[in-house]
Amino acid sequence: MLAFFGRLLGKKQPQEQIDPMKKFLIAGLGNIGPKYHNTRHNIGFRILDHLAQKEEVAFSTQKLGDIATFKFKGRTFILLKPSTYMNLSGKSVSYWLTKEKVPLENLLVVTDDLNLSFGSIRVKTKGSDGGHNGLKDIQAHLNTTEYNRFRFGISDEFSKGRQVDYVLGEWGEEEEKQMPERLDKSAELIKSFGTAGINNTMNTFNGK
Repeated sequence: MLAFFGRLLGKKQPQEQIDPMKKFLIAGLGNIGPKYHNTRHNIGFRILDHLAQKEEVAFSTQKLGDIATFKFKGRTFILLKPSTYMNLSGKSVSYWLTKEKVPLENLLVVTDDLNLSFGSIRVKTKGSDGGHNGLKDIQAHLNTTEYNRFRFGISDEFSKGRQVDYVLGEWGEEEEKQMPERLDKSAELIKSFGTAGINNTMNTFNGK
């Protein structure tokens, strides 16, 4: 009743407060623009696009990235696709962590990995950047290597000196055939991270 009269009087109603421990920032790394859309390096974007589609939410362009949000089992998942390009991902991740007051332990960075066979999944709570420029920039902005990352294998089947062409190249026909199942598994992993915790998620999904 008070809220009703408050609206009549034009008073602003307080926004619903979300427990920070129940908020999760999922940052999928990639490069913006049509020419990068279906490249191996953009698997972070593709996984988040797939999850958003399954949850029937749409991305909106906001400061330093595209954002989509959904709730699942009492948790709020904030999906972030940085618009800063891969090598400057840290600026966007740091900004949204602060803006949404998400604890560092509730951050999950989704990225490609040359050292894993195609579609392989590896979740870790810390580690080096492994030569990945996106992770390197995140590490510099957060000033720590202790943040959760979900690495999706893209394999290393390229000839000497062709790494950049391979990473920025599009998926092969056989890889695309396997992709739907891999994307579904990735979406399950992200939801597990927010509901079952990082350790249970590692035990359940690593190597799957």
